[in-house]
Amino acid sequence: MKRINLFTIIIILLLNAFITMALINRQAGKNVVSNDFVSPSTSQPNKAAAAKRINSITEAVKAVEPAVVSINVIKTEYVRAASPFGFGFFDFFGSIPLLRQVESIGSGVIYDSNGYIITNAHVVSGAAQIKVILPDKREFSGTVAGIDDIHDIAKVKINGNKLPAAQLGNSNDLITGEWSIALGNPYGFLLNDSKPSVSVGVISAINRNFAARQDRREYKAMIQTDAAINQGNSGGPLVNINGEVVGINTFILSESGGNIGIGFAIPINSVKSILAKI
Repeated sequence: MKRINLFTIIIILLLNAFITMALINRQAGKNVVSNDFVSPSTSQPNKAAAAKRINSITEAVKAVEPAVVSINVIKTEYVRAASPFGFGFFDFFGSIPLLRQVESIGSGVIYDSNGYIITNAHVVSGAAQIKVILPDKREFSGTVAGIDDIHDIAKVKINGNKLPAAQLGNSNDLITGEWSIALGNPYGFLLNDSKPSVSVGVISAINRNFAARQDRREYKAMIQTDAAINQGNSGGPLVNINGEVVGINTFILSESGGNIGIGFAIPINSVKSILAKI
C-alpha cells in the first residue's frame, strides 16, 4: 500500500512539473511576439523625463530669451598712423591722422514692446551705424534715443511694435548667493546663431564700488556675479530665476581678457532712473 501511494505521489509531481513547464513556455512565446511590436510611446521621447529637466532656470531663460538682441555697431574714428616716408615733413606734425571705420558687437535687451532697448553706452557711443538682430533673425536699423556716458547706459530705438519685451525686476531685493543668469552675444555668436548664449552663476556680491576711471565713467553699487561674461556680452541682461532683469552686464575683471568668474552688472533700479532722464 505504501508503494502504491509513493508511486502515485511521484506521478502527480511529474505531471505538475510538466504542466508548469508547458505554461512557462507558452508565456515565453507570448513575450517574444509582443517584443516584435514597438509601442508608439517608447519610440518618442519620454515626456515625463523631459519634464524633470525643466526648472526655474530654464523657465527664466525661456521668458527673457526672445527679448535679448545683438547690437552690431560701426564707428568712425581717427587713428594715428606712422609716416610712410619714414621721417620727413610729416614728422614735424606727428603721425598722420587717418579716418577709419571700426566694427564692434554688443548685446541689449528689449524692455518696451514699441522698440526700446537697453544697452551699455560704451557699446553704441560714437556709432555711425547700428544694426539690431533679434533671436527670431529679424534685423532693424537702430538709433541712439538717449545716452548717459558717465553711468554707461544707453537707450536704442528700432522701428517695431509688439516686440518681445523682458520684465524689469527689483535689484534692491537681490540676495548674495541666489542664482543669476547672464544672456548675451559673446564674441558675436548671435550673428550666426539667432539664439543668445546663456551662462549661470550666483550673485557673488552687491554694492561693489569702483574708483573713478580715466574715461570719467562711474560704476557704483555694482552687482558682482560669477556667471560667465565675455566680450560681446556688454549690454545684455542679468536675470533672476523669476525671469526678471536685475542688471545690465557691463564688464569683467581679467588680466587675460577672458572670463575668470568676476563679472559686474549695473543694477536695474539704477538703470530705470537713468532711462527716465535720457
